[in-house]
Amino acid sequence: MTSPTQLPNEASAYLDDPRRKPLELDIEGHHGPAIFRWATRLMEHLIATILVALIVSVSANVIGRSLFNRSLPWADELARMLFIWLIFVGAAAAFARYEHIAVDFLVRRLKPRAAYLVYLLQHLIIATLMGIVVWGGYLVMSRSTGRTAILGVPWNLINISLVLCSLFIVAVALWRAWQCLRLIRDPDLVNRTAGD
Repeated sequence: MTSPTQLPNEASAYLDDPRRKPLELDIEGHHGPAIFRWATRLMEHLIATILVALIVSVSANVIGRSLFNRSLPWADELARMLFIWLIFVGAAAAFARYEHIAVDFLVRRLKPRAAYLVYLLQHLIIATLMGIVVWGGYLVMSRSTGRTAILGVPWNLINISLVLCSLFIVAVALWRAWQCLRLIRDPDLVNRTAGD
């Protein structure tokens, strides 16, 4: 029978991957490029602001419908725009903090060099796919001249969230790919990071 005090240690074996440490941006511990750390902090503050604005917008519409029997059409449009920004900024911030869901069963059982080779491939694929998204977003923005129906907000103000957040993900993925190359080429560095 295991005691409750042993459970967190067992859980941490599944949550913490010591080989991933050199690839992580530690916002509080000042690990990783400063520009990525600052951008992540800024995105987290932006997420909080957007979330508050989204709650206010949706609540105003619910109160308008329930109490005054009047819908606020601008509130729905604003909520949609805010939600789009929330999705893309949230995805970029989660990527920076390595918080997206991942199946690392195989990677944990590989030798360090092989694990970093898998991480390298992973981040090159991510950078490529996000590069395609950036290009597609640029094409959409270059051809879009419309505005939203009620508030008259330019669609490009909404579309730019996709391009900016994808560019950030490309940059972080390329930095992680570079870190993987360093860890693959320098066996001593691989051993030091595996022991951390």
